[in-house]
Amino acid sequence: MQLAVLGGGRMGEALAAGLLDAGFAADTITVAEISAPRRAELADLISGVRIVADAASAVAGAEVVVAAVKPKLVAETLTGAADSLGPDTLVISIAAGVRIATLEAAAPGRPVVRAMPNTPALIGLAATAISGGSHATEEHLGRAETVLRALGLVVRVPEDQLDAVTGLSGSGPAYVFLLAEAMIAAGVRAGLPADVADALVRQTLLGASTLLSAGEDPARLRAQVTSPGGVTEAAIAVLTEKDFAALIAETIAVAEARSAEMGSDPAS
Repeated sequence: MQLAVLGGGRMGEALAAGLLDAGFAADTITVAEISAPRRAELADLISGVRIVADAASAVAGAEVVVAAVKPKLVAETLTGAADSLGPDTLVISIAAGVRIATLEAAAPGRPVVRAMPNTPALIGLAATAISGGSHATEEHLGRAETVLRALGLVVRVPEDQLDAVTGLSGSGPAYVFLLAEAMIAAGVRAGLPADVADALVRQTLLGASTLLSAGEDPARLRAQVTSPGGVTEAAIAVLTEKDFAALIAETIAVAEARSAEMGSDPAS
């Protein structure tokens, strides 16, 4: 399978590196990157992968093309390369908010898949949701899953759920990072040295995430560490009193609405 990645930023690099780690041969991958200094960096970071300056030459002969540029550049990039696309070339976009209709207009007649990964893709632990366009068959969706599993988990959803996915998992890592910042700051205010608070918070979040990854119900895990009348119960009571669950729901809803807004106006 010949693949072209349009955009050599962090996500494009992560995808190419993930594909190499997944066993794809370097000579099957081409990355298009407009910046000459960045092309030089990529040549060192993903050795053996073909690096070119323009999208049109990258997509020639490619069976799968992944648009990994900024959302406002997706349509322009695909339109500029459209004449070089094969009639059945699968086009995948990993840009937030870019709708299937936009992708299909930029790559007429081709099967397209809209995908929403998140930043843990940089370490192969992404949560990605995908949705296929009107020309995308089961085979095309399966091919998209094969490619995007190089970044982590892949699930399928209808396109009208992708804005919710963006608010939940697309932006989700930032919520966790904000929690980490707040916990570290609270530890310092409580008298801990900054490096100790930092190390404890990082390991706590890693351990908790690892327990979650085993598949057990989050509510059950929480109950297991919340003894009646104990320290954790007192702490959880504060979050409950402040309606922590409602705050998280509002956060995700705002992000979902902004994703929908960006989809309506890609230049926003």
